[in-house]
Amino acid sequence: MPFPEIDPVAIAIGPIAIRWYALAYIAGLLLGWWGARRLVRADRLWGDVRRPDAIAIDDLVVWVAIGLILGGRLGYVLFYNLDAYLANPLEILAVWRGGMAFHGGLLGALVAMLLFARARRLPALPIFDVVAVVTPIGLFFGRIANFINGELWGRPAPDVSWAVVFPFAGDVPRYPSQLIEAGTQGLLLLVVMLIAVAFAGFRRPGLIAGVFAIGYALARIVSEFFREPDPQLGFLFGREVEALSGGVTMGMLLSLPLLVGGIVLVALARAGTTRRGALVDREAPSA
Repeated sequence: MPFPEIDPVAIAIGPIAIRWYALAYIAGLLLGWWGARRLVRADRLWGDVRRPDAIAIDDLVVWVAIGLILGGRLGYVLFYNLDAYLANPLEILAVWRGGMAFHGGLLGALVAMLLFARARRLPALPIFDVVAVVTPIGLFFGRIANFINGELWGRPAPDVSWAVVFPFAGDVPRYPSQLIEAGTQGLLLLVVMLIAVAFAGFRRPGLIAGVFAIGYALARIVSEFFREPDPQLGFLFGREVEALSGGVTMGMLLSLPLLVGGIVLVALARAGTTRRGALVDREAPSA
């Protein structure tokens, strides 16, 4: 299949150009904000767990956006292209040229949420849970933007009828791995999160965040089998790892701690350990 001719610039007004990638971030944050507000207003989901209110969610979006951008950029620099940026440190600031890492963005967002929870004197895990539910929305739009940009393409697939010839990847048809990631890490994971909330609610702090961590890690690892490794890294332990159809990628490696952390968090939440300090104080005020 030929690559669809979609201009990476969505809107251009004189020298000002707004790219689809920027709109993807904006759409993810706005829809995530809308969804998070609805979730914290649903009393039936919370029981006796203390939660942020809708006004706090308005402020939380700003904190998360800053953490996401800073963490995503620093994560890409540290995990994917450190040598190049050490040779030219000013390039770290050139975010408009691309280069963001989800795992770094996740770490930045977690730090931002911890600082927000501390500033507002709220338990952190219920905040993690709410954000976990809406995060696949941003992942979906981000991967669609990657496809429009013709970047992060898949491994060669010359015999696959739905493979795509990307404009910057030579003449070999490749898996549209961006769309695979949009479907697995975005749409499918969103459905999983909504089902988890419908059945469990937020009564066990950390449970929903743990489900997200497990779901994303598995979806990312599966997607990496279709995605071409970053050229500056390649396969981390050599290409001839037959069981992995090529080798281990950085995306796989970074997803393993997330998978383990998610399993631990779900186990602690199911055991009731995470409810300590996260419950509403029902004691009447003294006269």
